Amino acid sequence: MPIDAARALAADPRRGDIGWDHKDIQLYHLGLGAGLPATDPDELRYTLESKLHVLPSFATVAGAGMAMMGGLAAPGIDVNLAHVLHGGQSIELHRPIPVKGNATSSAKVAALYDKGKAAVIVLRTEVADAAGPLWTSDAQIFVRGEGGFGGERGPSAREELPARASDRVEERHIREDQALLYRLSGDWNPLHADPEFAKLAGFDKPILHGLCSYGMTLKAVVDTALGGDVSRVRAYRTRFAGIVFPGETLRIRMWQESGRVLVSVTAVERDDAPVLADTVVEHA
Repeated sequence: MPIDAARALAADPRRGDIGWDHKDIQLYHLGLGAGLPATDPDELRYTLESKLHVLPSFATVAGAGMAMMGGLAAPGIDVNLAHVLHGGQSIELHRPIPVKGNATSSAKVAALYDKGKAAVIVLRTEVADAAGPLWTSDAQIFVRGEGGFGGERGPSAREELPARASDRVEERHIREDQALLYRLSGDWNPLHADPEFAKLAGFDKPILHGLCSYGMTLKAVVDTALGGDVSRVRAYRTRFAGIVFPGETLRIRMWQESGRVLVSVTAVERDDAPVLADTVVEHA
């Protein structure tokens, strides 16, 4: 069934209540590889409840699945989930995320772009608690075979990296069991755990969640370029440019500019194959 853009964009937001506490935060951080070395004071900020702060990318798993599945079930959207890819992700922080929270989530289709042979659905989630707005999150969903509905093509600008050498390079190893741990935060797609399912999808073995690479990258930027201060992050966006496998290593290159860090993420063991592109962390 073709996408009915007008109907999807006019649909009322899907609202729901979400909540989290220190256990959800700690599990998410551990799924990103936090806690090594276990007694490092810098790592205890991610793992010990008495010292805990919240990495802003936690916004992508708080109330996991509501925005994604709710948006793809919106009126006017009837797509084959086997043709769905997560194309990009952005978050805007209105204030630091508390360690414990109860909030209201409002999710809707914010934009629809016609790429010819594919469609891009922008699912926007706005989250607020009793004190006001917390964050706004946009997931860009690429759906193969669903273009041609007559919509705008949408933006295609790329973030140009500086011609100079990067200001810093960090490498982050992905544990063999990391996807198994990360999926406990709410993304149960068997592509990240079941070898047989992964082969059906065209991969030799399960791949790491794109949002796990997204979180690992933000942690590396916070821990190095931002002095470990999660409250400095104002916004964070990326485009998922390729896959990475558990057991591989992310190479994270950073270019520091006024008020932002530009980032390139590649897979070391596969000749720096791209993983994340057009990646920017805006900060105070």
